[in-house]
Amino acid sequence: MEFVQPIRDKEKLAIMKKYLKGSNLRDYCLFVIGINSGLRISDLLELKVMDVIAENNKVKDRIQIREVKTNKYKDFPISTSAKKAITEYLNTRKYDLTDALFLSQKNVNGLKSIQRQRAYKVINDAAKAAGIKEKVGTHTLRKTFAYHAYKSGVSIEVIQKLFNHSVPSITLRYIGITQDTLDNVYLNLNL
Repeated sequence: MEFVQPIRDKEKLAIMKKYLKGSNLRDYCLFVIGINSGLRISDLLELKVMDVIAENNKVKDRIQIREVKTNKYKDFPISTSAKKAITEYLNTRKYDLTDALFLSQKNVNGLKSIQRQRAYKVINDAAKAAGIKEKVGTHTLRKTFAYHAYKSGVSIEVIQKLFNHSVPSITLRYIGITQDTLDNVYLNLNL
């Protein structure tokens, strides 16, 4: 697996969202939920419609899942932007609550979710459209969530807990807080 960085530039994120929204609402919804939840791609692709839609066909307030990698229970609120993306996407298709949320168009053996390789291509195509030169992958969504949470003032200890990292230094490295960023503390403080 290649090492990928978060998408740090909010303007690039906006370009990617616009590109995806214009090409495929499923892919747009995947991206928006990914960057607003910090879920691993394995968990995103396992989502069923029932994980985000209640029986009254309204978007739920929370996602409650068991993580594929850790088998730990995860329960978190759905952001406003993710709710909007879910609504827009599901208004374009017919669904049963038991269907995969990110439905593949291939329809090989029934109604299956898109595969990890397809998600990778979707994210890379959007990154290229936004002019991003760095390596991106499916893990970029999770790292982007953590990076922007940190930059918005969420403590590294909280992000560490969200991601089940053992120590804050792992989380800092994980979200791409580089030596340049650390050096800027010294250069910009000037007390």
